[in-house]
Amino acid sequence: MIVVTGGAGFIGSAYVWYLNKMGYDNIIIVDRLSTSDKWKNLRNKKFEDYIHKDDFIKLLKENKLPKIEYIIHMGACSSTTEFNADYMMKNNYEYSKELAKYSVKNRIRFIYASSGATYGAGEFGFSDADEITLKLKPLNIYGFSKHLFDLWILKHNLNRKVVGLKFFNVFGPNEYHKQDMMSVVCKAFSQIKNTGKLKLFKSHKDGIEDGEQKRDFVYIKDVIRVIHFFFENKDKNGIYNVGSGKARSFNDLARAVFNAMEKPFNVEYIPMPVEIQDKYQYWTEADLTKLRKIGYKEEFTELEDAVSDYVKNFLMKNDYL
Repeated sequence: MIVVTGGAGFIGSAYVWYLNKMGYDNIIIVDRLSTSDKWKNLRNKKFEDYIHKDDFIKLLKENKLPKIEYIIHMGACSSTTEFNADYMMKNNYEYSKELAKYSVKNRIRFIYASSGATYGAGEFGFSDADEITLKLKPLNIYGFSKHLFDLWILKHNLNRKVVGLKFFNVFGPNEYHKQDMMSVVCKAFSQIKNTGKLKLFKSHKDGIEDGEQKRDFVYIKDVIRVIHFFFENKDKNGIYNVGSGKARSFNDLARAVFNAMEKPFNVEYIPMPVEIQDKYQYWTEADLTKLRKIGYKEEFTELEDAVSDYVKNFLMKNDYL
């Protein structure tokens, strides 16, 4: 049996789609649907069962579940504006520890989601080398909760037994329920469709023009292929970056969306909220050296091609993976 936590969420549901595509339907979805629309991500998926995240650990410890071979742990609170540190630590850190300990004890393949947010302002670069991970200083509680779990994995030498994936700025179908945490591509499509223009944050850093803040934007279809690489290669373990490996500006992203929608470039630069100015990442770029070194050979989709596919085949059709 394959467990996918956060299985109704963005990356989790996309990976369930990929598993179905590869012929797997012996899947247990673990999530908390609450009042969001993420249940729609499950409508065309094949899976064995759905279990609420609050019940899953208890059922696991009481051995009331079928034999599990894989736990793909994508479940977490991913809001970078969540300020309840106690909730974030319990949900992202403590829950992850419980699953990791159980997986290692029972020889279950454990693959979990970390984040590019762990790199903070990038003062130590964006290498996923373990010695660099020890130095990182995240800028928000979300990044800190993810970083703390990475540190716990390293402290207990579990990086030799499990896989952690540091996702950078992922975008693509099935993110529609994320509201404020939707990608800029998804938000841009709605703004342009409704108003004919896009609002981007001004730069508040000397030497960087408005809209020239750069991020590593990575397409969901590339992300799920990386996850599946580790699903298939059980001898590959450790903590790895998952990004395109190319920093691109928000202006580049905006042009790609306008072009895909066949509309003229029209951007308004607005002041960045004061509360996030000191937590804002101006440049991120995944160092993929470690991932390539262990044999991952797939190329990552160019930003313009990925945006075009997303806009034309999903956003315009209001469709899902």
